[in-house]
Amino acid sequence: MKAVVCKAWGLPDSLEVQELPDLVAGLGEVVIEVKAAGVNFPDVLIIQGKYQVKPALPFTPGSELSGVVRAVGDGVASVKVGDKVIAFTAQGAFAQQVVAQAAAVMPMPPGMDFDTAAAITLTYGTSHHAVVDRAGLKAGETMLVLGAAGGVGLAAIEIGKALGARVIAAASSDEKLAVCRAHGADDTINYTTADLREAIKAATGGKGPDVIYDPVGGAYSEAAFRSIGWRGRYLVVGFANGEIPKLPWNLMLLKGASVVGVFWGEFAKREPKANMGAMRQLLGWLAEGKIKPRISGRYALADTATALNDMAARKVTGKVVIVP
Repeated sequence: MKAVVCKAWGLPDSLEVQELPDLVAGLGEVVIEVKAAGVNFPDVLIIQGKYQVKPALPFTPGSELSGVVRAVGDGVASVKVGDKVIAFTAQGAFAQQVVAQAAAVMPMPPGMDFDTAAAITLTYGTSHHAVVDRAGLKAGETMLVLGAAGGVGLAAIEIGKALGARVIAAASSDEKLAVCRAHGADDTINYTTADLREAIKAATGGKGPDVIYDPVGGAYSEAAFRSIGWRGRYLVVGFANGEIPKLPWNLMLLKGASVVGVFWGEFAKREPKANMGAMRQLLGWLAEGKIKPRISGRYALADTATALNDMAARKVTGKVVIVP
């Protein structure tokens, strides 16, 4: 089978596609023939050794996928050979085959296509954990989403609307904001042409948002936090900007506000039952049409480097997938 291999820390163009032996299922494991694998910003960081988790070299990147069960190991009764499934793995998804723990594999709902199935685990899982679990967003509250046209940003918009909240989307271009409105955003802010604090003030009538969802970091974080409402919850989701912000602690005091960390991968590992419960709610919302992943591009396995470069250059809206 063919797989993308990271042999040394570096940029996407250093990745290689290699022929490797077919995979074998061990105890409690499932081998899946990959039909689609979701591409996420952490993949760009992981291959450079810049992420919170560093796999041992060499390794195959990619952590969310959909496909067909090829083999099951001893002790696996939840799926069988031939089943269409969704899976989350620590690594290995950018390949024709992947091994996953049975506990991280779930059947695909009837009628779901492989691209959509590969796009719901990490982005929607992250945003559900952030918005529902960590922030406790309620109907009638207001949430500001930074970097709103990306995969987790669009997921946050849709989840916020499913919960009955008002959602303000902030992004770097009018084209991206049009995508955000198509996914349910009530109001939008172009933070390259508008003063972010003034725009937030105008959009919230001076009250400030109850929740701020920030997967970007960098210079906009402090401006956003200074605009948060009383008892607001600021979600630290990631640092796509490349810069980890440093916030003055007096801001939390003055607003009675909380800074809340979001690490979905660790949550999924430590609290698998809670994570599966979240996934069931997401799949229910998907069936009801309340959420709909945007697949903006499909790449062959040989074009994985291009997909990651496009992700790093912020050319992606919503999700893109690798199709082995």
